[in-house]
Amino acid sequence: MKRRASKLTHYKGGYRNFFEIPAYPIRRKSIKNEQLFQWRIPDKEAKIVSLNINLEVKHDVLCIRLSGELDHHSADVLREQATKAIEDHDIHHIILNLEQLSFMDSSGLGVILGRYKQIKQKHGEMVVCAISPAVQRLFDMSGLFKIIRLEPTEENALQRLGVA
Repeated sequence: MKRRASKLTHYKGGYRNFFEIPAYPIRRKSIKNEQLFQWRIPDKEAKIVSLNINLEVKHDVLCIRLSGELDHHSADVLREQATKAIEDHDIHHIILNLEQLSFMDSSGLGVILGRYKQIKQKHGEMVVCAISPAVQRLFDMSGLFKIIRLEPTEENALQRLGVA
C-alpha cells in the first residue's frame, strides 16, 4: 500500500501530516543524580503507540527500558534519544532492559550496535538484561551476545557496573 503525503491524522491537539509526527515526551522527572525520561512513538499507520522508551540516568549509567515493538519506524527516534542522553549526561555505560519488548527487527539491532560502539569509544560497557525469549533468539542468531553481556535482572546489571 502506498502512503500519500497528503493524508492527515489527528495528533495531540492538531492535525499533522503522517511524515511529520514526532515523538513526544509524556513524563520527565529529575531526582538528584537520577533523571527519568519516557517517550512514546506513535505508529504512523495504526495510530497507536508502537514503542515506549524509558531513559533513566544513574550516575554515568543510562538505563534504557523498551516496551512494544522496535522496528524501522521507531529505530530513528530511539537512536536520537539515546545519543542525545549519552552526550548530554556524559554516559559511560548502558543497561538495556528488553523484558517488555515483543518484537525487534534488523534496524533495532543496528541501533543497539551503534550505541555499543559509541559506549566502547568511551571505554564503557553495555549490558542487556531481562530479555524476552523472541528477542533473545534474535540476539543469539546475530551473535551480539559475543560482545554484549547478558544479566537476568536490571539490579544484577547495575551491580555488575558498580552502581547499585
